[in-house]
Amino acid sequence: MTDTAAEAQPRVGPASRVALHELSMRRDRDEWIVGRMATRTFVALPSAGARAVRLLGEGLSVARTQERLRADTGEEFDIADFVADLAALGFVARIDDRPLPDPTPPRASLPWLRPRHVRFTLHPVFPVAVTVLLAVAVVILLLRPGLLPGYRDLLWSPHGSVVLLSGAAAGWTLLLAHELAHLVTARAAGVPGRMRLGTRLQFLVMQTDISGIELAPRRHRLTAYLSGIALNLSVASALVLVLAVTDPASTVHRLSAAALLLALMPLPFQLMVFTRTDVYFVLQDLTGCRDLYGDGLAYARYRYRRALRALRPGARTAAGEGDPGARLPRHERRAVRVYSVVLVVGTAACLAFMAAVTLPLDIALLARAVRGLAPGNTPAGYADSAAVLVTLGGVNVLWLVTKWRDHRSRRRAEEVARPGT
Repeated sequence: MTDTAAEAQPRVGPASRVALHELSMRRDRDEWIVGRMATRTFVALPSAGARAVRLLGEGLSVARTQERLRADTGEEFDIADFVADLAALGFVARIDDRPLPDPTPPRASLPWLRPRHVRFTLHPVFPVAVTVLLAVAVVILLLRPGLLPGYRDLLWSPHGSVVLLSGAAAGWTLLLAHELAHLVTARAAGVPGRMRLGTRLQFLVMQTDISGIELAPRRHRLTAYLSGIALNLSVASALVLVLAVTDPASTVHRLSAAALLLALMPLPFQLMVFTRTDVYFVLQDLTGCRDLYGDGLAYARYRYRRALRALRPGARTAAGEGDPGARLPRHERRAVRVYSVVLVVGTAACLAFMAAVTLPLDIALLARAVRGLAPGNTPAGYADSAAVLVTLGGVNVLWLVTKWRDHRSRRRAEEVARPGT
């Protein structure tokens, strides 16, 4: 917090009363999730903290709230400090008669889309319909396994540039539809949501921030997490039906086979939970972990430092280098330790694959495309080279720009959070 901000915040005394912004609360095991949907800021509080929020929201003074909590729990709480923490989170609108600065809420994608417009997506009939459609497609493929396309079906045209450009267009369209499914189902639950480009290790991804879905019922949370996968499976199942009723020699059949592969290709990526995919958020929810990735990373670093010290006898343990999982509940501790292994092994495998296969292949394709632009090539050769440079080169440039943008955003956030800045 800056010195100016600290001076601007009014003093909280025993007689102070606070006006809170509109907050939402949901019980989760032994804690309560409390948050402000407008700013997408959320915190886990013990029962006493949630009770204090309710009492303050009812207009009780700091001293009166403290007395009520002492009477209810037999414990002493510093409500003045608690109010200061709530103010730092942006939960407090006014202390006594002095309003507090209100941070600008993050922009939402498609702000004109209201929950009432898409409430139907949370109806229980939707997962049933997706399951039935998928089951029909599986039965068709079991009866007619020849309909299942192979990688050669992606080469539906003799012109490589046409295949590359059409594949890129279809792939990005499916990716956009996948993220829209997350956005729409979250919006139906009252969560604003925002779509943007992001990076996961060496992958350029489109991601949807649906912070706030934590306050929704579990069925709605799981629906929002799994809606993108459900959309891909629904598209793939519908394309299987098209393949079943079209002539294998027709253009529609060939295009549908290629589209089917493009719809299925992103699904194995979702199993890479060490990159915080859709399945990761499902696992985090089912295990009851608050930050499975962050806690898993902290535990992996702790084990790494311990291993280094074991190789250097006599090395001292630095202050604060205890097991970060010790503060977690037992059920979280077990999940975090298992996940830390998956995180380390999966990340190492991904980076090794990039170094051994993806990066050399990209360099070779880009070098060949540059050579293909030299004088003397055919028009088709120029087109192929240009297509490779536009698609493959564009993706790599977007990855670099997005990585740099995210790095700068993290740096700015750290500078704002650093005391005295």
